[in-house]
Amino acid sequence: MTNPAKPYGLLAEFKDAPALCEAIRRTRAEGYRQIEAYTPFPVEAVEEALELPQTRFPLVVLTGGIIGGICGYLLQFWVATIAYPLNVGGRPYHSWPMFLPITFEMTVLGAALSAVFGMLALNGLPMPYHPLFNVERFGLASRSRFFLSVQSRDPKFDLEPTRAFLASLEPRRVLEVPA
Repeated sequence: MTNPAKPYGLLAEFKDAPALCEAIRRTRAEGYRQIEAYTPFPVEAVEEALELPQTRFPLVVLTGGIIGGICGYLLQFWVATIAYPLNVGGRPYHSWPMFLPITFEMTVLGAALSAVFGMLALNGLPMPYHPLFNVERFGLASRSRFFLSVQSRDPKFDLEPTRAFLASLEPRRVLEVPA
């Protein structure tokens, strides 16, 4: 007899945001760390209850902006002083005030591009399919239901004890998410 494939995790459905927040707090207190919450609208208390780590996104955008600005300035410096020096009105080749507008624009461009690609990378996108889509009721997460997912990659995850724990949180139902 073959062993069934390990599921992606378990999904608990709750009636409202306060019930979900309390379930998240109890789940974290129990020692589960690979958990996610899904709500039909933003709930600030859910984010606080999940205790999400700080993101590296601002550092990615700052780094992209700095690199863009440096590249823009160095390109202008190289063109004006080395590759194609022109003496216009006796001005010096390296006239830094003349380089500032392009440097600023390249800083903005570098930050914007790093924001777009950094967001895609840090969110794991593009992800055209997610295992939660295998659960028929999960479609209600965008309309009227609140869900808590405990992933099987959590070190504390064991299918039946985790299912019993989630059932003790008094959800509407606990569903297994196939991989």
